[in-house]
Amino acid sequence: MKRRNKIQPCLSKPAFASLLRFRQFHPFLCAADFKKIASLYGSDKFDLPYGIRTTAEYFRLALSKLQSCDLFDEFDKMNNGPVLGHEEEVGRRTTFRLFYPESVFSDPNHNDPNTTAILTVFKPLDLKWLLELVTGGKIDTNGFWKEPALNLIYKPYQIRVLDPFIIRTAAYELLHFPKVFPKNQKPKHPTTGIIAITLAFHICHEVHLAGFKYNFSDLKSPLHYYGNATMSLMNKNAYHNVTAEQLFLKDIIEKNFVINLTQD
Repeated sequence: MKRRNKIQPCLSKPAFASLLRFRQFHPFLCAADFKKIASLYGSDKFDLPYGIRTTAEYFRLALSKLQSCDLFDEFDKMNNGPVLGHEEEVGRRTTFRLFYPESVFSDPNHNDPNTTAILTVFKPLDLKWLLELVTGGKIDTNGFWKEPALNLIYKPYQIRVLDPFIIRTAAYELLHFPKVFPKNQKPKHPTTGIIAITLAFHICHEVHLAGFKYNFSDLKSPLHYYGNATMSLMNKNAYHNVTAEQLFLKDIIEKNFVINLTQD
């Protein structure tokens, strides 16, 4: 099983260096050493989506079917955000695409053999789904909030599994979520967009934001640069704290930790 490559750090610190605890953290899990890495960074003490405590065997089985855990280049996109037809907004190249079972592309027209697709694991079913897909098994769609993809346009060599440490960092260190929520509240988790920014902070020297803002002054305004979803959809989501994410985005933009390309 292929082991992880050593990350070569830049000589100068990035603008957002003060946000990072580990500057040379490798963000993708490898079958050969994921338990060791989890122990080193504390992920063995948390359940999904922030750790592997009760799901180590699920991770082992899924990772054993993937061919690599290498780290490649530098551009993130998330979920099923398309490139075709939106080159002016988001550029022509996608190196990393974060996804989960309910959001991944299944249309082969959007396939790019140079894309690395990164599974963001929120629940054990996500790993079971990946294992069933890459082994050609029957896909069990029960337990998902909407039907997951029944086929993948990506090959196993293109797929990585995001270390839950990245999601945990987004939740606890960047958004400052509590580790325990009151029983009468649904637990809050970072959106894929904030997770993508957190990943970028760990693998990039400079981070640009494009097409990422929350405009609650007009609930009919677009949620994404693509599709028909509006801000009203995010406003109803009980599992995200959009106010916390707005404050985080405002903070990193005002402190010049990122370069904001999003038009007002």
